[in-house]
Amino acid sequence: MSTTSLPSPDRAAALRAALLAAGFTADGLLDVLGAPAYAALARSETVPALRATRDRADDPLASLVRLFLLRRSVSYGHARTALPVDAALEDGWLRREGDEVYATVDVRPYGGPDGEDWFIVSDLGCAVGGAGGIGRREEGVVLGVGGASTTLAGITVRVPVGSALDVGTGSGIQALHAARHATRVTATDVNPRALEFTRLTLALSGEAEAELLAGSLFEPVGEATFDLIVSNPPFVISPGARLTYRDGGMGGDDLCRTLVQQAGERLNPGGYAQFLGNWQHVEGEDWHDRLRSWVPRGCDAWIVQRDVQDVTQYAELWLRDAGDHRDDPGEYERRYAHWLDEFEARKTKAVGFGWITLRRTDAAEPSIVVEEWPHSVEQPLGESVVAHFARQDYLREHDDAALLAGYFVLAEEIVQEQVGAPGAEDPEHVVLRQNRGMRRATKVDTVGAGFAGVCDGSLSAGRILDAIAQLMQEDPVVLRDRTPEAIRMLVEQGFLDPVRDPAP
Repeated sequence: MSTTSLPSPDRAAALRAALLAAGFTADGLLDVLGAPAYAALARSETVPALRATRDRADDPLASLVRLFLLRRSVSYGHARTALPVDAALEDGWLRREGDEVYATVDVRPYGGPDGEDWFIVSDLGCAVGGAGGIGRREEGVVLGVGGASTTLAGITVRVPVGSALDVGTGSGIQALHAARHATRVTATDVNPRALEFTRLTLALSGEAEAELLAGSLFEPVGEATFDLIVSNPPFVISPGARLTYRDGGMGGDDLCRTLVQQAGERLNPGGYAQFLGNWQHVEGEDWHDRLRSWVPRGCDAWIVQRDVQDVTQYAELWLRDAGDHRDDPGEYERRYAHWLDEFEARKTKAVGFGWITLRRTDAAEPSIVVEEWPHSVEQPLGESVVAHFARQDYLREHDDAALLAGYFVLAEEIVQEQVGAPGAEDPEHVVLRQNRGMRRATKVDTVGAGFAGVCDGSLSAGRILDAIAQLMQEDPVVLRDRTPEAIRMLVEQGFLDPVRDPAP
């Protein structure tokens, strides 16, 4: 584990003010680097940014970029024009060698959801992890913001809550987001250094300090319960616990399963728990059933598989993440074989990745939806998550008769596509497509398309079907009998929104 001492947050407010005054923000980086170099930096490629700042020694913003993002030195004199250098040296944000100063940590501007200028503090060279490959193998290394971090932040429900818990906080991005809508934020991590980085991230971002507790999973919080639980855990399914930041240290997908199963009793009524995770696709077992078995009693669940990789792709991804492909070829082959041996022993044929959301409920029959959706979505999705569970409540409370008596409106930005041979009088099928949220698409028949198109909240579903039956010269009783299932599907997937209190 790294033993490097970390900066003191005591004068972080003064450092923050200097960074903002120099324009060291997400927007400021785009201006100083240009779009190509800015995009390359997000991929952990530093050469374009080095070229963009090489002839700008007198520019305070360029000096900050080279210090905190590119791991380059700047002269003491140039550093003085950008920030309170003596205080930064004394507090440990910088170190000095002769006339040159160096950053001791990575400080990365991060734009909040409402335009906040935040900063994520992490170990040098570890601002972006995951598929980009950080190539660092120290046991206690703390990563910055990667794609998984921003994905979880985007899907998290953002409603005012009394208490929020970030399990496995890392550099603190989830705790940072939670600080904007939770009265009390608790962050835990098995790595004590991660808690100190979270403290730095919150302080430098101008947010209130969180309760920081060391330990694994829910052990540090005891019997405490929360309105919101979030976690981007070390979910990688690997042979052993080699790297704390990514390897859970439990066999197979047991860490993710344990996290989900234990979350239910830590949620307050109506509270949400939201996780990223990996899960095994095991020979002879339906992966949907595997994940349903994880859902704790008393919880609704919405589980979305976003990607699936065969075991060779998966092993290669994470071997490259650790930089093993740069080592001795024989050692790389040995490690690769070790991963495949582990998967073979567990009869694992592939690994899925996705999102898991739980909601504490007192319903007699909880709703558990497990689906695969690898297509693009519109982030942030927090409001869509809330809407999903609201629709589940509605469908649970309404039998077919109540559904036909209900009123509906077509959701926003739904378009209809007709598919068929050129010149054909009638389409082969009709597709309804969402341009918001999950961006789903679904086939409907003529009745379904006509029904959805008429829904504006002024007529009950039954009356609409009676009118369609008359137009199509069908028996209205038969149509009423066979259509509720299609209505349920359109409501469940968000094409139709129930109107609970229709106008008279």
